[in-house]
Amino acid sequence: MVKTLYLMRHGQTLFNKLQKIQGICDSPLTAKGIADTKKVGKYFQREHIKFDHAYSSTQERACDTLELVTKQPYQRLKGLKEWNFGLFEGEDQFINPKYDVKIGSVGDAFVPNGGDSADAVQKRMVEVLTDLMNRKDNQQILAVGHGASIYLFLKNWIPLDEIVKHVEMKNCSVLKFTFSDNKFHYNETINVVD
Repeated sequence: MVKTLYLMRHGQTLFNKLQKIQGICDSPLTAKGIADTKKVGKYFQREHIKFDHAYSSTQERACDTLELVTKQPYQRLKGLKEWNFGLFEGEDQFINPKYDVKIGSVGDAFVPNGGDSADAVQKRMVEVLTDLMNRKDNQQILAVGHGASIYLFLKNWIPLDEIVKHVEMKNCSVLKFTFSDNKFHYNETINVVD
């Protein structure tokens, strides 16, 4: 049986606006983030998209996003949290480690500074989302998370060059996947807001 996952990135936060590195540290949604998130909720209503269950990262920016998108009960899951960037947390984005185009990531650059490796975050995201989709009563779910961890999850299922060409993941982007035989198949990115 084919199931559907809507995987949403949280709305714009203060740190997003200020271009600060935001992983395990948190900052509140901005007025734009709140307004954009409500637009996504209206999109789901207009398109008659309903969810059997909803899940969020334990971080407040994701929980706040989910609560603005839908009024249904949801579960907070640590497995959906953002990448831990270690000592880079809260710093200006321009000091981020250099992106390696060959691997499509910064790899283990955060590990010596108390952060997570890209592989560990990717493994965690694949495991938690696979577990959710394998639950008997989950046919169509919403999960709200974070840009870097969602990117690493996506990279597990489609080639890097396809991501670069076809996926624009902004705040409030929703990635739609189908799920069958323990595999996710990327369908589209829904960008309701600018």
